[in-house]
Order: sequence, then C-alpha cells, then structure tokens
Amino acid sequence: MAEQVRAIRTRRTILTAAARVFEVHGYQAATIAQILKEAGTTKGALYFHFVSKEDLAQAVLAEQDHSIQVPHRVSKVQEIVDIVMLHAHRLQTDPIVRTAVRLTMDQQSEGLDRSGPFLRWVEVGVPLLEEAQARGELLPHAMPSETAAVIVGSFAGIQSMSQAICEYRDLVTRVSAMLRHVLPSAVAPSILASLDLAESRGPGSTRKPCRHLWSSRSRPPGRRKRSTPSAEGRAPVSPTLRQGRPAPASSATYADSAVPRSPPSDVHAR
Repeated sequence: MAEQVRAIRTRRTILTAAARVFEVHGYQAATIAQILKEAGTTKGALYFHFVSKEDLAQAVLAEQDHSIQVPHRVSKVQEIVDIVMLHAHRLQTDPIVRTAVRLTMDQQSEGLDRSGPFLRWVEVGVPLLEEAQARGELLPHAMPSETAAVIVGSFAGIQSMSQAICEYRDLVTRVSAMLRHVLPSAVAPSILASLDLAESRGPGSTRKPCRHLWSSRSRPPGRRKRSTPSAEGRAPVSPTLRQGRPAPASSATYADSAVPRSPPSDVHAR
C-alpha cells in the first residue's frame, strides 16, 4: 500500500513538473532533462510512468477534464453552464489545467495530437444536451452535437482572448457573457429565464450532490432518464438571472434544484 501511494505521489510530481516546463518553454522546446530537473527525480522513475515526452503531454492535456465534478441539476442546461463556469474557474486557479489548455491551443506543438480535449468536451456536452432536448429545454431546431461543438469552440476562443489580454483575470466575466449570447440560439426561453449565469457559479457549482463528469456519461442512451420535470416545486423566475447576476438571497432558483427534491426550507442557501 505504501509503495502504491509513493508511486502515485511520484507520478503527480512528474506531471506537475512537466506542466511547469511546458508552460515556460512550450511543448516543442521542452526536454526530458528539463522535466527531470524540475521534478527532482530519476530518468527511471519518469519512464516507469510515462514512455515519452508526448505521453507526458497527453497526460497533462487530460488533466483539464478528469477531476471536474458537477452537481445533478433538474435543468440539464444549467448543468452545462456549471461545467463551463467551473472549468473557467479552474483555468484561473489550477496551474496544470492552465498548462493543459495552453498545450491544446499551441499550434507549434508538432507531433502532438491536440484533438483529444476538444473531442472529450464535446462528448461531455452531447448527452446532457440530448437529455435537455428530451425534457423540452431546447428549441426545436437545436442539434445537441452541433450545439456542444459551438459551446466548446466558443470557450476555446474566449479563453485564448482572456489569456492574451490579462492572463485569465477576466475569464469568468467573459465566459458568462459568452453563454448569455450563445445559449439563446438553442435554449427555450422559459429555461433561459431560470438559468443562473453568475460569475460565482464556478467555485459554487462543486457543492454536493456531485458526480464525476464521466460517471454517468458512459451509460447506454436508452438507460438515461428521459422524464420531463414537473412544474411543481419550481420557484418564481428572477429576471436578474438573464444578466448573469445571482438571484436575491430570499429566493430559490429552478437551476439549483436536485432530482428529486421537495421545496427546501433553507431556500436561500447556495
């Protein structure tokens, strides 16, 4: 058991060191020697966990989506909003996630397959949007696969802009604005009115009940719950939510409902 814990710690140390080196030098210029020096470990330890520099880079790329946890929501569109806002928050606060995203966008990374993160994020969004469609949350013309790809592509552009202008300091503000512009093209007006697009949604969206992004996405499509939530228990809609501002403390939003739930007594708790 102790050896397993030590191996996990060593792998994490190497991964963190690789992320630092990739961020400073870029994938193309980074060397194994630089990563070994940064990690303070041996070549044998590194090659025990990773077979090459590309393998290391792919592990760093995968870090941007492997540890995200999001709550169950009655509104699947709200769940997507929470995923996007949480990812923006992690880009601001987690150095490995930041390096992973920069690697994904680095067009100078010759020989590195950078398609994985884009494809994985689309795979995360499509089942949620299919479920939203079955619940009547989307407009009739909306296509889940197309909408997921547009959200992923829009986020990629917005984060690049924020990084170039101010090193992500205004990222959550820009992402909230992006969602206010993109979602109306695919989401039913009644659902739009109930969404919480507040900038604080990122760090606040990890509260229980939670699930790992991949825990329920692998279920066969026929096994997903397709029932439409009843109107009972939904709280009045606050028009301020359309502007990305949180609802008043005295109201409970449809976006913060869990499945199933009764109207809580502590409705203002977030």
